[in-house]
Amino acid sequence: MPPPEIDSAELQGLLDKQAITEVLMRYSRAVDRGDEALLRACYHDDAVEDHGGSFLGAANDYIAAILPALHSDRLMTHTVTNVLVELESPTLARSECYYLSFARYPAAEPPFETLTLARAIDRMEKRDGVWRIARRTLRWEWNREQPIAETWARGGIGDPAILLHGGKMPNDPLYDA
Repeated sequence: MPPPEIDSAELQGLLDKQAITEVLMRYSRAVDRGDEALLRACYHDDAVEDHGGSFLGAANDYIAAILPALHSDRLMTHTVTNVLVELESPTLARSECYYLSFARYPAAEPPFETLTLARAIDRMEKRDGVWRIARRTLRWEWNREQPIAETWARGGIGDPAILLHGGKMPNDPLYDA
């Protein structure tokens, strides 16, 4: 039996959804690695960022405001889950994803870490063949703060002193030539 024919519009839709999903993933990489250029590439130049009460305005201004945190040695990890992309036209889409983020604040008094869940609802636009965020609406779902308590050796890893850790740009293996 021959394979079913794939409609070119349906195939293009799948390619567009994948491209949008990769924008969401690159956002996480950018903020976790402190990669300003990659973060800016996730947004159109005229994009709007509504960061759930903590910021509302031009995405370029949002990025400028968070640069100190991005370039600090603060550990951050953003995990993207529950990605849903709805194509409205060949150049317009709506996406929703969950960001489960961990951040460590070692310089705070007392030092602490947070685990936060937020949802990003994005209007994505394809301009000049490239999907980017045109408007992001972020909403906070929950947050948990706790004292820093690493327990590497308890998980069977062995001596935690020998473990190699990731870093911010350019001090991460991702940026090795």
